[in-house]
Amino acid sequence: MSRITEAELLQKLRELHAQVDRTAAGIVERLPRSLKCGPGCASCCQDDLTVFAVEALRIRREFPDVLKGGVPGPVGRCAFLDGEDRCRVYSARPYVCRTQGLPLRWLVEQDGEWVEYRDICPINDDDFPLVELPESDCYPLGPAEEVLRELQFLLGGDDLTRVALRSLISEATGR
Repeated sequence: MSRITEAELLQKLRELHAQVDRTAAGIVERLPRSLKCGPGCASCCQDDLTVFAVEALRIRREFPDVLKGGVPGPVGRCAFLDGEDRCRVYSARPYVCRTQGLPLRWLVEQDGEWVEYRDICPINDDDFPLVELPESDCYPLGPAEEVLRELQFLLGGDDLTRVALRSLISEATGR
């Protein structure tokens, strides 16, 4: 890919986020009784989450008032949670947040063989054996991250640069 404008880059990111949301919605639709996460569920929303720099850019551009009005959530919790554990940047929330709670599936090469790994939020882990879920009911880690790396490169940064979510408020407020 060649260099593109910031507006084009952010549009490509919005399209990726929309695709992630569609895939996630299909999984939620197929597992409605098994996935207990929903509005106000924030046990996965922790301070140590980092996002691709391109996703941080989207939050900066779409939520400057949240950043500059910067009263972060309590330390240990995501800085963007409000008093009711709802996300204040929900429409621009990063990829990692869009897939939280879902059954996740990824492949790792080990000794020349591909090994499948799976994980799920502990809140959603009691209704079914994760290993028995069909692949289509697990969110595939890997493809979206590759697109994010490409977008990151187009932004002009290292494709692995990550930004702590809390740092977005402190950089905007100088605190």
